[in-house]
Amino acid sequence: MVVCGLACWRCRWLLPLLLGLAIIMGIIALAGRGWLESESEPYVQQASLWESCTRGEGDLNWNCESLMDYGWGRAAAATYLVGFVILVICFALAVIAFSIEILRFNFVRGIGGLLFVVAAFQIIGLVIYPVKFTEDIPLTGDNMFSWAYGFGWASTVIVIGCAFFFCCLPNWEDEVLGNIKPTYYYSSPERAPYLN
Repeated sequence: MVVCGLACWRCRWLLPLLLGLAIIMGIIALAGRGWLESESEPYVQQASLWESCTRGEGDLNWNCESLMDYGWGRAAAATYLVGFVILVICFALAVIAFSIEILRFNFVRGIGGLLFVVAAFQIIGLVIYPVKFTEDIPLTGDNMFSWAYGFGWASTVIVIGCAFFFCCLPNWEDEVLGNIKPTYYYSSPERAPYLN
């Protein structure tokens, strides 16, 4: 049985795995058409990060309008996309960092700093989108920010958590590398008569 604490060498792949999960969620958010959807039937409104689509109650075809025609649409897409690209770079750096035997902990802390930059870019995109969307796009019926938008926030939350762990990991350098010597406790016979 493998016992694995918070910062042991055997668990070094947990953080890159979480970054990979954040990348998958980011891909779903970038490609998903569920950033905004109609809450109940008739489903007449649907939007992604890139476009907004509407249709009539009896109509089967969606009429789509690109959000890239709006300055805020380009800003939201650009900030989220820049954050995603930096996240992919951080994932590659984390795999490289944890693959080598001599782990450079300053390098790991740099990855953590980059992940905070990723979180900042993604949060900016995720805040710009709903605020400006509801101001500039006429909404039909009851709508909600839906699953793809939620995947964007889930990716951001994972990135923030990983950023803290990457920044704090050098504090546990000896535990991670297995450099801790066992501690022996000795008491003299005068202090412990029951040991005789």
